[in-house]
Amino acid sequence: MIKFFHIPYLVSIFLALASTACAANPATPTSSSLQSERKLQIAQPGTQDIDEASWPERAREVLANALSLTGIRYKYGGNSPESGFDCSGFVRYVYQQSANLTLPHGARAISQLGKTIPKNELQPGDLVFFNTLKSTFSHVGIYLGNNRFIHAPSSGGGVRVEDMQDIYWQKRFNGAQRINASANNN
Repeated sequence: MIKFFHIPYLVSIFLALASTACAANPATPTSSSLQSERKLQIAQPGTQDIDEASWPERAREVLANALSLTGIRYKYGGNSPESGFDCSGFVRYVYQQSANLTLPHGARAISQLGKTIPKNELQPGDLVFFNTLKSTFSHVGIYLGNNRFIHAPSSGGGVRVEDMQDIYWQKRFNGAQRINASANNN
């Protein structure tokens, strides 16, 4: 039998774990910002234009699928639009649906797949990793182009697009991986 004084202790541990999982920028997007992100233009004035025709077909499918999930709520351990997503659940779902690739759960495990890519060689569809839990490769998102990525941030948030040039993300960037068809581990 659990004594009553243990319950607040257990609840506080659970809340601490849930609030830090895939912790990211804590700001919750507004309805208007979510609408704006859905209408994201990959190429923006003053940035390097990306020739869409040069993107591999799979990368286009990954980006379209990822952007269609904008606004889906964050849920620790979540891996579907119905349940919500955590960061790795979001990436797994997008790659499974768009590219028929089964990725492992967990940002660190996903970071072990594919080819390491220098930041200056990022292409749309590459995976970007961040240190958001005082641990390398603790958060993952999908690179969109022009220093922007889409991810499932922390509790209280929803899937959204962020600018990698924001100081929060610059300080926490750990690296990038390019996933290819050989990453499939069905």
